[in-house]
Amino acid sequence: MAIIKKFKAVKKNPNHLLGIQDLSFPEVSKILDEAKTFIKLNKSSSKKIDLLRGKTQINLFFEPSTRTQSSFELAGKRLGADVMSMNIVNSAIKKGETLIDTAMTLNAMHPDIIVIRHQDSGAPNLLSQKVNCAVINAGDGRREHPTQALLDALTIINRKGTVQGLKIAICGDILHSRVARSNIYLMNMMGAEINIVAPKTLLPHSIEKLGVKVFTDMKKGLDNCDIVMMLRLQNERMQGSFLPSAREYYEYFGLTPDKLKMAKKDALIMHPGPMNRGVEIDTNLADDINRSAIREQVELGVAVRMACLKIYCQSI
Repeated sequence: MAIIKKFKAVKKNPNHLLGIQDLSFPEVSKILDEAKTFIKLNKSSSKKIDLLRGKTQINLFFEPSTRTQSSFELAGKRLGADVMSMNIVNSAIKKGETLIDTAMTLNAMHPDIIVIRHQDSGAPNLLSQKVNCAVINAGDGRREHPTQALLDALTIINRKGTVQGLKIAICGDILHSRVARSNIYLMNMMGAEINIVAPKTLLPHSIEKLGVKVFTDMKKGLDNCDIVMMLRLQNERMQGSFLPSAREYYEYFGLTPDKLKMAKKDALIMHPGPMNRGVEIDTNLADDINRSAIREQVELGVAVRMACLKIYCQSI
């Protein structure tokens, strides 16, 4: 049975996964249903299949990544694809080559799919216009991180059975977070109620127009929530002073047992990682096997990315 039953949207980029905004309800449903079939495989003793045998996957990461890059690499290999992860530090890009020149070079190698993470918003869209293969966005600037939102949705469904009707608090550095944007788009699409919780300096202008409720008081923002999704402080994207100190941020916006009491007793704790323990989240809460789904997010991320690779490799 499909996870999402009601659909209504226009398909914009049928051959690429560039953002949640480009997906229709049935496309999201297809990805999540496909991912569910890989969960059992990933727990088995024999994890490799030949669905993408003969296909070539190139991972092109212009920003540092542990979880996403290793997850995509593992996903491709488990599906039987030939996976190449480019070392940007030693590439021609560091010698001044443009993204378009890189795209032309890669295109001449006839890959079937390129997974790209880039510091500039819109870079995956540009790449998709210059190559003959499928492109998956693994995070671009502050814009989107679609596979993270999809794995977050699957994690919630795995624990709660559904996203529809849940109250979700997304807390922290909303201004710089592509994860927040993709999750707002997807959770809204799936029928959740979304609270955004952040200091005023880390709130995008007119964020409420995306269909969310905005709070600058964390206890009020967590009131009666089913899901508490914490975000990393993205200091590398901050130009200027956004916060007085990490200590003060933790006092007012870090997830602590006292603040968590405002949410439902069975509220689920999530974080896309990497975590700054003692800044965004209390270390005991992060490791609480009953409340925290952080490790499960990593585990299900492989299944979601396997589903995306399978679907989009077959779309070209």
